[in-house]
Amino acid sequence: MSHVLIVDDEPSICWGFRELLTDEGHQVSVAPSAEEALARIEEEAPDAVMLDVRLPGMDGLTAIKHLRDRLGHVPIIVMTAFGSLDIAVRAVEAGAFDYLPKPFELEDAIQVLLRATEGANTEPATQPDSLAEDNEDLLIGKSPVMQNIFKQIALVAPRDTPVLITGESGTGKDLVATAIHRHSRRANGPFLPVCVPALSSNVIESELFGHVRGAFTGAETDRKGLLEIADAGTVFLDEIGDIHLPLQVKLLRAIERREVTPVGDASPHAANFRIVAATNRPLQKMVSSGEFREDLFYRLSVFHIEIPPLRQRTTDIPLLAESFLRKFSNGLPNLRLSEETMRELCARPWHGNVRELRNALEHASIVARSETIAPEHLPPPANPTHAETMSTDDRLRGLMAAWLTDQMENESDEGDLYERFLNLVEPPLLAEVIARCSQNRSHAARWLGMHRTTLRQKLSQHRIEAP
Repeated sequence: MSHVLIVDDEPSICWGFRELLTDEGHQVSVAPSAEEALARIEEEAPDAVMLDVRLPGMDGLTAIKHLRDRLGHVPIIVMTAFGSLDIAVRAVEAGAFDYLPKPFELEDAIQVLLRATEGANTEPATQPDSLAEDNEDLLIGKSPVMQNIFKQIALVAPRDTPVLITGESGTGKDLVATAIHRHSRRANGPFLPVCVPALSSNVIESELFGHVRGAFTGAETDRKGLLEIADAGTVFLDEIGDIHLPLQVKLLRAIERREVTPVGDASPHAANFRIVAATNRPLQKMVSSGEFREDLFYRLSVFHIEIPPLRQRTTDIPLLAESFLRKFSNGLPNLRLSEETMRELCARPWHGNVRELRNALEHASIVARSETIAPEHLPPPANPTHAETMSTDDRLRGLMAAWLTDQMENESDEGDLYERFLNLVEPPLLAEVIARCSQNRSHAARWLGMHRTTLRQKLSQHRIEAP
């Protein structure tokens, strides 16, 4: 049993937490602002704090320091519906036990809270005194999956743990690697990206590990490798799946022992580097087929970040598009996308992901001779024939995103979006299932996973005729 303080100005969130936690036997206090929370803890110190970022008056991130000063290492769990990489990193730097992007399931939040109150070490890690300045290459996104990626970056950046970043080409794996380095203790050290496929098998060992004079033809002087040059910094091995097997053994030894052995040298050299690797290849399948060492795979993937394709986070497209548009404005401060163009952007499959979106908008900004970018200014999809092979789920997501963009432009229609969507998609779904089940309601109800009575009511509601 513990005393939990909920700091949130949303009554529904506070009510939900109070009900669940009270049922579990915990004492619950609620404060709608940081100022009131600070006053409450003077009367009784809580065992844990659930803290929203956006609050009236003092914001949650500022409040963490004041709570820390008064409560010591009592776990603080940060919640926000307006997360970004910067907010996630600042929350972790300030000593937050965990970071929960809204919306979340209350039960999941309760599990985080239970971990926090079971004696977890909430000692805040030592971080760089200041964050790097924002720049145009920072990751952005408001979708739940991107919020989770921000949280993962914030949690792993302070450690020297190897990180494996996976995802399709163009999703921004290099930006994630850069962000991990920028927010790490190694931020003042070098960040050395290495594109493995760009190096031939004859030179990659020398590039990574260095060589001594006379090690091979043309080796006229000793030369340090990138792993040694990256002292107190980070090496980013892009497309690690392309590294050949003999070198994988040497790389594994270097990561585990923190030392490198130059080509032609018998003596290893101490090296203080961190490895972040990335690939768009299925490493686990490559392990099964013998193309990639299992021990190296597990060493690299101690912490794994999977970046979803853009077509699975279409709610981020307007935000990304506006960001790119500011970059390509070319002296036109009012350069904007028409409503039709934004719908087109949200409907496209973007098999080249964020990179394809960026290139399409740069093209459009050149072609457009006015301050409004129209659909005809966009280049054709990079691989239009590939749309025929994309999954039905992906096509449906694209259509839904385009419909959603269109609907949310009319703010006067707020409040019934879910009902409008159900009225649009439920009737044809029910009618199609009924038809495929030869008008057998019981069979159709089993396919739909609903009671036959519920199906009958819905058919009547939508005026769908069935026996």
